[in-house]
Amino acid sequence: MPKLKTHKGTAKRIKITGSGKITRERAYGNHILAKKSKARKRNMKTSASVSGKIKKNIKTALGV
Repeated sequence: MPKLKTHKGTAKRIKITGSGKITRERAYGNHILAKKSKARKRNMKTSASVSGKIKKNIKTALGV
């Protein structure tokens, strides 16, 4: 079976930590920010971890 290519769109959006966890950035933080609360905008700056079936799919896409 040939080697799997890395899905470049996923690779640009996802980071794998040293312990093997997968982190991603949060959505909705680019525009129309005036009506969003300070707390909501602040929480969008933090990264989120990925778990479950999606984590497995991402690892497959990255070839990890």
